[in-house]
Amino acid sequence: MGQTRQIRRITAIVGIGVLATNIAYAQSVTYNHDPAKKNQIMVMETGGGSLTPELYYWTFHKNYKKSAASKNKLTYRTVAGLNAYNQVAYAENIDSALTSRAAVEALNVADRQIDLAWTAEGNKIEAAMARFKQKIDRIMFVGGTVNEKQRWTEYYNMYNCAINATKDAYMPNAQRKKEYLRIYDDVVRQNETLLRYLVRLHSASRTNTLLTATHERTLHKGSIVNEAKSRWNEAVKR
Repeated sequence: MGQTRQIRRITAIVGIGVLATNIAYAQSVTYNHDPAKKNQIMVMETGGGSLTPELYYWTFHKNYKKSAASKNKLTYRTVAGLNAYNQVAYAENIDSALTSRAAVEALNVADRQIDLAWTAEGNKIEAAMARFKQKIDRIMFVGGTVNEKQRWTEYYNMYNCAINATKDAYMPNAQRKKEYLRIYDDVVRQNETLLRYLVRLHSASRTNTLLTATHERTLHKGSIVNEAKSRWNEAVKR
């Protein structure tokens, strides 16, 4: 029994050794040198060497043999490398331009987010709008109609909407200030127009009142004649 176990152990060891040898042999790299293939690869990659066997290529691939060396990949790799190298400076210029543009845009965003123009021009615009509203409210008191007041109120709402739109607009403060000043000029002109209109309405109302009072007064011509005759007689007696 002891010998049998020893034989089995030896057999197992030998078997493991054989298996390890086979595995190592299977993983080894084999290289079968083929000069014809090597030459073809050299011609394709670098343009160096020659295509062999000569007779085979002249017989079956004559056109390829004539132009294979000049169409190698090394030329394209060299051109691609040069182009890539030239693009480095170009990319650096683009990066510098984008960095500068980003800085400018950051300032533009900051300029558009803070409404400094309204801080400078807001008080006089609000004052002009307040005067415009006061004059609109006086239309009915000087003889104007409801439709006329409504029409002028629509003008007021239009300018108020333009002011709010300018406040919410994404634009630089220089452009925003121009828009505010345009609105202010329009409101001032409308104020002057409305003032002339109110004066005309007031004058028309007063004139109508005077004409109505004169029309309603009764003239006693007989009394006027008798008073005049009495004054004449008294003057004669003197």
